[in-house]
Amino acid sequence: MVLSPRSLVYAKYALESLLRNALETLDLYLITDSASDKDRLIEEMTVRQNASRHRWTVHTKEELDEREAGVFGRHPHLRTFRNGHPCWRKITDPLLLSTADEEMVVLDPDLYFPNRFTFEATPAQGLLLMWQRPSCLFPAGIVETALRSNVALAHHVDIGVAHWRAGADLDWLDWLVARLNLAEFPQAHLYMHVEAIVWAAIAMRVGGGYLTPDHWHCWLRSQKVRLLRKMGVPGPRLIRNEPFTTIKCFHATAESKYWLEGALQEGWLNSANTVDRQGTILPFVEWTSSHFRRDQAIKLWVRKSGYYHLFPSGGLQ
Repeated sequence: MVLSPRSLVYAKYALESLLRNALETLDLYLITDSASDKDRLIEEMTVRQNASRHRWTVHTKEELDEREAGVFGRHPHLRTFRNGHPCWRKITDPLLLSTADEEMVVLDPDLYFPNRFTFEATPAQGLLLMWQRPSCLFPAGIVETALRSNVALAHHVDIGVAHWRAGADLDWLDWLVARLNLAEFPQAHLYMHVEAIVWAAIAMRVGGGYLTPDHWHCWLRSQKVRLLRKMGVPGPRLIRNEPFTTIKCFHATAESKYWLEGALQEGWLNSANTVDRQGTILPFVEWTSSHFRRDQAIKLWVRKSGYYHLFPSGGLQ
């Protein structure tokens, strides 16, 4: 888990649910930026998190730099990519902390686990990702660059959870990052969603599939949600009716992560159930150039209609 202490305002609840409800013993690697961040996370895990059944360590970016030089030494584009947005290190740094073919489960810090649960089995080959709609592949210019370069992308990828193995094809990953030509986009390092583009490309390259949304559920800022927010409905009430009693994991995307505390106080999140059966893996669906063009046309029409002015996305209450 790549985690900044600044995210603990919501991540502390996510961590607590993970450590309390995971039926398997975890080896949890927390990856952060600085030595002071590491100290803060050690304090969080030692003082406030009940991690007694699990093993955990905290690593800073600098501590992993030597491993980066050894593992990625022949891959300059991958090394540059690692120094972009911190979220991009969800792809690179687990490879630095794992041995060949070792199982890796990469987690976002805004995942809530309401029931006792087991993770799905990581396949010997391939990648497992969560599923979401409509699409989180942007910025558009970088998506277009990938498609022009004949890089196949998976549709509906949600990057909250990723299962894969450490034996990644580093030559191909380096080629992929080079093809995205991120230097062409001066503000590319600000776009955490570039990570989703890379995961989508890995998915189509190595195969695998989507974790079933019946167990791994992603919050959606739907039209209904936007309307209710416009009417002044408090944020926590907007997640009250999510299927917490039957799922393994709730990805509290966007502003919904800030509603976890309120929903917890109201008693709406936790369940006494156990969800330990293996879920069905759904095949990846490709995001094609025609999908992209249609999606861009719809977004342009929506912007021109003034929809986002009437129903803005912001607001944390």
